[in-house]
Order: sequence, then structure tokens, then C-alpha cells
Amino acid sequence: MTSNTTPAGSGDDEVRKLYERYHAAESDAERREIALEMGKLDGHRHAEIYAALEDE
Repeated sequence: MTSNTTPAGSGDDEVRKLYERYHAAESDAERREIALEMGKLDGHRHAEIYAALEDE
């Protein structure tokens, strides 16, 4: 059970919104911009995971 107050919960919501925007996009340029946002978010999430692993 994930809460929206946790970083993972808000990240999941953000991914869902980007995914929905991507599929609703009307142009390749708009889809490309959204894909870049997805890549940035994914990079941040991976950085958080690696940092947590280093702390273990």
C-alpha cells in the first residue's frame, strides 16, 4: 500500500500523468517533450535507489 505522501507515491502519480499525457499527445514534438520529462524522472528515481543502496 503506497501513500501519496511518500516520495514513491508522488513519483508513481507523476509517471501515470506523464504516461497519460504521452498517449493523449497530438504531435510527435509533444510526445518527444513528454518522453524527455519521463527520462528525467526515471533518472531521478534511479539516483534515489542507488543512494539508498549505498546507505545499506
